[in-house]
Amino acid sequence: MGEIKLEWEKALEEKDCEKLLELFDDYIDSIEDEETLRKELERLKEVALQCEDPYDLAHEVAHVYSHLGDVEAGIELYKKLVEMKKDDPEEYATALYYLADAYEHFGMPDKAIETYEKLLELERELGNKKEEALTLAHIAINYDELEEIEKAIELMEKASVMFKELGDERNYLISLLDLAHFYYELGDYEKSEELLSEILKAPRDTEIEVNARIIEAEIKAAQEDFKGAFQSLKQALLKALEVDDEELFSIVFEAVYNFIMELFEEKMYKEVYENIGSLADAFEDINEEYEKFFTAVKELAKLKDGLDNEYDRVYGTISVDEFKELLDELKKIGTSVLSVRL
Repeated sequence: MGEIKLEWEKALEEKDCEKLLELFDDYIDSIEDEETLRKELERLKEVALQCEDPYDLAHEVAHVYSHLGDVEAGIELYKKLVEMKKDDPEEYATALYYLADAYEHFGMPDKAIETYEKLLELERELGNKKEEALTLAHIAINYDELEEIEKAIELMEKASVMFKELGDERNYLISLLDLAHFYYELGDYEKSEELLSEILKAPRDTEIEVNARIIEAEIKAAQEDFKGAFQSLKQALLKALEVDDEELFSIVFEAVYNFIMELFEEKMYKEVYENIGSLADAFEDINEEYEKFFTAVKELAKLKDGLDNEYDRVYGTISVDEFKELLDELKKIGTSVLSVRL
C-alpha cells in the first residue's frame, strides 16, 4: 500500500491526470475514514482543474462524493470548469455538456435542462447542427424524467427532423426509439407501434433493434398480449446473443427478468407459465443453463398458482449460483413473514 501512496503523491505533484486515473480505485478504496477521503478529493479537484482533459477524473471524483451523500461537492468541480472555459466557445460548450451530463447522471433533470439550454444557445451561435440536435434530444429525455411527456415529444420530434436532414441515420433511429417510448408512456400504443415498425424495417444496428424489441414487449404487455410480449423479448435476447455482445445481452436479460418480476408482483402467474416456455425452447440448443433457468421460472409460476409443478427438481439441476439467487428472489415475492415482538 505504501508504494501506491508514493505513486499517488508523485502523480499529484506532477499533475499526471492519466496516472491518477490509473491509481484512483485502488488508492481511494484504501482510505478508511471520511475526513481523509474528503481531503484527498479536494486535492484531486485542484489538480483536475489543471488537466488537459479533466472530465474523466471529474467523473470519478463526483461519484465518490455521491457515495458520501454530497453530490453538490462533486458538481462544484464541473461548475468551476465551466467558469474556466468561458473564453473559448468550443471548450465552453464541452464544459457545459459535461456539467449537464453530470446533473442528468445524478438525477437532477431540472438542472440538466437549464444547463443544456445554455449549451443549445451556444451551439446555435457556433452553427453546430449535429450538436444542436443531440442537445435537443438530451433536453427531451430530461423532460420525460420530469414526466412532462408532451414537451419531451415536441423537442425529440425537432431533433429527429434535424437528424434526418443531416443524414445521421443512427441518431435518427435512436430519436424514433425515444419517441416510441414517450408515446408508449402516454398510452398511445398505435403511434408507438408505428414508430417501432419504421425502426425495425430500416437498416439498423443491433443495439437499436434490441431496444425496439424491449419497447415492443412493453406495448404488447400493456395490451395484454403476453404471448407477443414474450416473443419480442425472445427476439431481443437472441439478437444480442447473435452478435456476441455480452454487455448488450446482460441489459436484455435484466429487462426480461424485471418483466417477469413485475408479473409475479401482480400475481399474473398464468401469464408467465403459459408463455415463458418459448424462452426456454430458444436456448435448448444454445445454452442449457438458460434453458433450465427459464424452465424453473415456468415451474415456479405454477407453484405460486397452486398447480402441480417440478420446481424443486428443475431448481436442483441448476449449477449457476446467480440464477439460483434470481429464482430465490422471485420465490420471495408475495411471501410475508409474521414478526412477533416478545
